Amino acid sequence: MATYRATVDWRLTEGEDFLAGRYSRGHDLAFDGGTKVAGTASPHVVGNKWSVAGAVDPEQMLVASLSACHMLTFLHRARLAGFAVAAYADEAEGVMSEIAPGRQAVTKVTLRPKIEWSGAAPDAETLERLHHEAHEECFIANSVKTEVVVA
Repeated sequence: MATYRATVDWRLTEGEDFLAGRYSRGHDLAFDGGTKVAGTASPHVVGNKWSVAGAVDPEQMLVASLSACHMLTFLHRARLAGFAVAAYADEAEGVMSEIAPGRQAVTKVTLRPKIEWSGAAPDAETLERLHHEAHEECFIANSVKTEVVVA
């Protein structure tokens, strides 16, 4: 099997008051291979004052991970079925809901793939089967409780 690593680095900035909750939630994320991303808490969680505009929050990363994993698995399943994909785009959306008093979770992620085919495209039934196979094989979807649907 494989091991995956990410580094998260946050530091209190001079003048911020940690114990009063008055500090930036901005942080750096680094991944194997050297890719770095600016991270933050969601403004929906901590407000705009303590989040960092333009940075990625954990909820967005979860939605993007589910979308990317589905796409990569779908591309593989389509190729094995003999269909050539020319382009794939998805505007995925995650919904945060209360699951118990004081507890929230991303309970549903809707994938909205738009696929361009090079050559013959699958019929609706085959396309649905390919998406189902991709969902069943997606490592990230298999790792979470979140409902994942393809619209």
